Amino acid sequence: MATSDKKTILLDFEKPLAELDGRIFQIRELAEENDVDVSEQILKLEERAVQLRQEIFGSLTPSQRLQVARHPRRPSTLDYIQAMSDEWIELHGDRSTGADDRAMVGGVARIEGRPVVMLGHQKGRDTKDNVSRNFGMASPGGYRKAMRLMDHANRFGMPIITFIDTPGAYAGLEAERLGQGEAIAYNLREMFRLEVPIICTVIGEGGSGGALGIGVGDRLMMFEHSVYTVASPEACAAILWKDAAKSHQAAEALKITALDLKNLGILDQILPEPVGGAHADPLQTAATLKQALLENLEVLDKLTQQQRRDLRYQKFRNIGMFSEVSA
Repeated sequence: MATSDKKTILLDFEKPLAELDGRIFQIRELAEENDVDVSEQILKLEERAVQLRQEIFGSLTPSQRLQVARHPRRPSTLDYIQAMSDEWIELHGDRSTGADDRAMVGGVARIEGRPVVMLGHQKGRDTKDNVSRNFGMASPGGYRKAMRLMDHANRFGMPIITFIDTPGAYAGLEAERLGQGEAIAYNLREMFRLEVPIICTVIGEGGSGGALGIGVGDRLMMFEHSVYTVASPEACAAILWKDAAKSHQAAEALKITALDLKNLGILDQILPEPVGGAHADPLQTAATLKQALLENLEVLDKLTQQQRRDLRYQKFRNIGMFSEVSA
């Protein structure tokens, strides 16, 4: 998991919090140097800091939630797998082209003794790691590896748990040459036929077809500061207004937040995050996710294979449906 010993990374809207925390630290240092009791003043400032943090993170705009979703310290797929699983064996390769895309990870694990297959997008922690992981943008080999693991799960009756965290599938020339569109489309079709329970969780940024390539499931969950979008706000603004600077306006219009998607009937469950975001307390966040996974698996286990397939199909058929009433 992400640890707290690394340099703090502040988002723009967190600066007032940093200033208040700095003030508390300075007062405490001065009090110790001069042997003065200022515990009452510090307590009031700390209470104000807690209140301010709750106010800020309780009223984030869509573009600010996107910043939280992209935070470099936000827990990743491997962080959650290691925190939640009793055992974990990572599997490599797509058994097709010989590729082993590091932007897509997966393998066999146990949660509370139950065998499952876990897979998801994997971003890096620093520039070098991000380059190695291609910033979480999977290639065709990554999606074929994911499908190979899901077929393995289906063959042995293991539930599938996917973690979505990508700005989108890799759109380079080599990816197109190797069939990026076909690989994602194949996954979309094949995930509908799988007989085992499938639970998908947006843990950070869910972007376009890159997210959908492992996003067809019986349950779709999102952390409250995650986003899920057909295109990034920057790309949307560049397309619609020829101006990427209007990404804030695009983020509002795209309805990318968990609450937006819950109201639209796309999302099944919103998972709460610690005040300050998932990176503020990764272990608590992982515990929340693990509990939600176990509860949903218990419900899905009571359905037959055919019932799960039928409900999964109907769930996605209903997305985007609306009724129009003439005046």
